[in-house]
Amino acid sequence: MITDVRVPLEHQQPYPTAYEQMLEKVRYEGAYPTRERAEEAVRLVLAGLGRQLTGDECVDLAACLPPEAARALTTQIPDTQPLTGWAFVKDLAARTGASLATTRWDTGSVLTTVNTYAGPELTTRILKQLPTGYALLFGQAELTAGADHRTRS
Repeated sequence: MITDVRVPLEHQQPYPTAYEQMLEKVRYEGAYPTRERAEEAVRLVLAGLGRQLTGDECVDLAACLPPEAARALTTQIPDTQPLTGWAFVKDLAARTGASLATTRWDTGSVLTTVNTYAGPELTTRILKQLPTGYALLFGQAELTAGADHRTRS
């Protein structure tokens, strides 16, 4: 006898949301054991970035991200003192009590993923707004004014 077993609508797995896809990408990039750990890193790093990034770049980045990630970015009050990339990592570590190595790993895993959402043009604008040291966190080469000058001659 064949029975028709149907899963109630409220228990069906819908297609993954954009945020779930983002978490899976961060989970993969960061080699996190669980989605919850990836989500914790996303919230922490985007909140920190939201304290550093202002203006059109913040608005444009939020528009590229899934709504849950955009909220973590945009609900922050900007810091009055901009932080370099390394100071940013140290600040996040101090806020969470995590080691510098773990926080650096989390930051790179999240911002590398954010870079794919933002695209090269917006990422360049973001990096121009932020103090030095963020390019590597976004998975980009850190170019200095001297290096740029040498490539033009």
